Amino acid sequence: MSKIIIAHLTSVDPVMGAVIGACGAYAMEANMEGTPFRALAQAIAHQQLHASAANTILRRFVESVGTQGAFPTPQQVLDAPEATLRAAGFSFAKIASLRDLAQKAIDGVVPDRDTLVALSNDEILERLTQVRGIGRWTVEMMLMFQLGRPDILPVDDFGVRNGFRLAYGLRKMPHPKALAQFGERWSPHRSAAAWYLWRACEMHRAGTLPKPAGATKLPRIAKRLRRVTKRLKKEVRAKLTHAKRRLTAGQRLGARGQPGAKGQLRAKRLRAKPRRTGAAAQRASASKRAPPRRRAGPKRLPRSR
Repeated sequence: MSKIIIAHLTSVDPVMGAVIGACGAYAMEANMEGTPFRALAQAIAHQQLHASAANTILRRFVESVGTQGAFPTPQQVLDAPEATLRAAGFSFAKIASLRDLAQKAIDGVVPDRDTLVALSNDEILERLTQVRGIGRWTVEMMLMFQLGRPDILPVDDFGVRNGFRLAYGLRKMPHPKALAQFGERWSPHRSAAAWYLWRACEMHRAGTLPKPAGATKLPRIAKRLRRVTKRLKKEVRAKLTHAKRRLTAGQRLGARGQPGAKGQLRAKRLRAKPRRTGAAAQRASASKRAPPRRRAGPKRLPRSR
């Protein structure tokens, strides 16, 4: 099987073929033991933690919640006090994820292994991502390493993207959508291609990664998306600025389409005319009735001739 995979990847992609030649045979093996519940619980424990710290938490979790060293069942997780899970090392967010996983395993949303094997990749993604804290990347790792699915390309994985950048001579990290479009040529062995991209990072650190003949040009989908997003943001910003300029303090509308309290008060003040009393009112009324008198200038004398 390894020879078939290597022959296919080498024939469709010379750069991948060079990486395979420097790395060697394909050696990823799936761990078919355990239940989907256990695999997802372990994935939750490893989120944002080093492997050694996550393994320590899982060991305490098994000792305090499980029975005689066995991995806890979904019902045992639901029955365990929050203080016990906290003492094992789980955060409040991970405790909520564990309990949601346990409840969905009891309800059948997270099926057993026999049912899961019969489902397609898309069906598994749709069902397992309903669990709190379980995203696409976690399910893709499960598909590759627990179920042994051969055609999975985790384009959001940092190691896969960085390995592609190093192996193909790119200056920047590839956009996930562009990488997914480029990786269609590796199908139906995209899991093996991802494994070799992980090995490319290791070979780069060891100085054994072969250099490509030239930089690979990816589809321009990433730049096009950035331009469209930038243009839309600019248009929205311009419309908001124009709307703010048109609205005065007395025209700003409240939640029900009527001027707000402050806007009504200020508009009333702007419309109201100041009332004058006493001498000031008399002078104002007199100035309206009689035209202003012109001051006489100095009398000019005739010019002498």
